[in-house]
Amino acid sequence: MLSVVVPCFNEEQVLEAFNDELHARLDELREPYEVVFVDDGSTDGTLSLLRAFAFRDPRVRYLSLSRNFGKEAGLLAGLHEAAGDHIAIMDADLQHPPALLGRMLDLRREGFDQVVARRSRDHDGPLRTLLSRGYYRFLNHWADVELVDGAGDFRLLSRRAVDALLELGERNRFSKGLFSWIGFSTVFFDYQDTPRAGGDSKWSYPKLLNYAVDGLVSFNSRPLRLAIHLGFLLSALALGYAAWTVGAVLLGGVTAPGYVTLLVAVTGFGGMQMVLLGLIGEYIGRVYHECKQRPHYLVSERPPADVTRPPALRTRSS
Repeated sequence: MLSVVVPCFNEEQVLEAFNDELHARLDELREPYEVVFVDDGSTDGTLSLLRAFAFRDPRVRYLSLSRNFGKEAGLLAGLHEAAGDHIAIMDADLQHPPALLGRMLDLRREGFDQVVARRSRDHDGPLRTLLSRGYYRFLNHWADVELVDGAGDFRLLSRRAVDALLELGERNRFSKGLFSWIGFSTVFFDYQDTPRAGGDSKWSYPKLLNYAVDGLVSFNSRPLRLAIHLGFLLSALALGYAAWTVGAVLLGGVTAPGYVTLLVAVTGFGGMQMVLLGLIGEYIGRVYHECKQRPHYLVSERPPADVTRPPALRTRSS
């Protein structure tokens, strides 16, 4: 059976069209399926639509989280709820075309545990494309896992791959890295990027920057090692400059003090120290969150299982 996990946050404008397109494509597959929507604390009419979908079709289930916990938590909630042998993950904005599910399922049957749809960047702006490609090159140089540019959450996973993901209990989750970390046999295929069917992207530049930092510090401690190396380098440069200054004084006498040079040096080193302290703080903050052991999310509403869940699913979950 195929499970389709769909995290949603304020997707009222596109959700009806997505649901119709998804079911039309899934019906073509002649494969038993379920659709698991996760409402991640939406403030528009998303939850009302999900209630209607579940009422009309017993193959549709939904979870409503108590607040907006973020896409990573919504994705994890959907994976916990999915009961299928094959689990697809996709967004509700139709940028992940449901028509590709058939091709993904065929590749999954060939034995691949992860079938990943890698999108083009035709609808991204030049600046965003440049920054994204530079980021992936930089991250793959530093991180302990390899991330593929254009490969996001749109993928089909085997049951054992999902079970492996669910065994990872860390609180600070970076799914792109986790998908790569668990390994298993993986195949990629390219597809043409499509614009959003409606609404606005939830990923502003500040959020993308925070997400980039998550990726950088989640899978390696090399930046901390870099800070040590940089400290040794700056100490050596300072000692060298001090020796040069003493030599200049001994040979040429006292010269006018370099106020501008001193000001620039103090400001530059102070800024560098703040950056390094912030980097160390990122790691300490993650340790702090891990130690608290809070749940990843809280569920405020779900439909009654005996009403919306097909008999096969009730048997599996019991």
